[in-house]
Amino acid sequence: MEPNTAVVAEEITEKITGLAEPILRDYRIDLVDVEFHPAGKRWLLRIYIDKEGGVTISDCEHVSRELAQTLDVEDVIEHPYTLEVSSPGLTRALKTKKDFERYMGKECRIVTSSPVEGKNDFKGVIGPVTEEGLEIWVNTDAYRIPFGSIKKAHLEFDL
Repeated sequence: MEPNTAVVAEEITEKITGLAEPILRDYRIDLVDVEFHPAGKRWLLRIYIDKEGGVTISDCEHVSRELAQTLDVEDVIEHPYTLEVSSPGLTRALKTKKDFERYMGKECRIVTSSPVEGKNDFKGVIGPVTEEGLEIWVNTDAYRIPFGSIKKAHLEFDL
């Protein structure tokens, strides 16, 4: 992605977030993530949503319909685009303190940008969450991971 495209995508992502949050609040749905990037001749605007107990197809349809109407009125996207509203799935990304709090006790994988106690890759159970970070329990060991060190994190799902 060239710098111009990245800047455009970031600006539009921020605007979309501001427009989507009031709509989602009405349905008691959380905004998990917003993606906006070129996908062939059109751009792809993908909104990930979640709520306690999980989202339904009906939730996605309602949010998609209302958000599409709002985007048409506000006219914040110059490019032709496709709107998708989706659940984050079973192995959803964990990005915020709220995400880690919601899934405390669940198994996740965390990759850090710098070593924590000599490791960069942790697969374990999410323990207590504080303002600074969280604990992850790997077998019988507990590691304290500062939020600023997390490069990426997602839930793990074993069949």
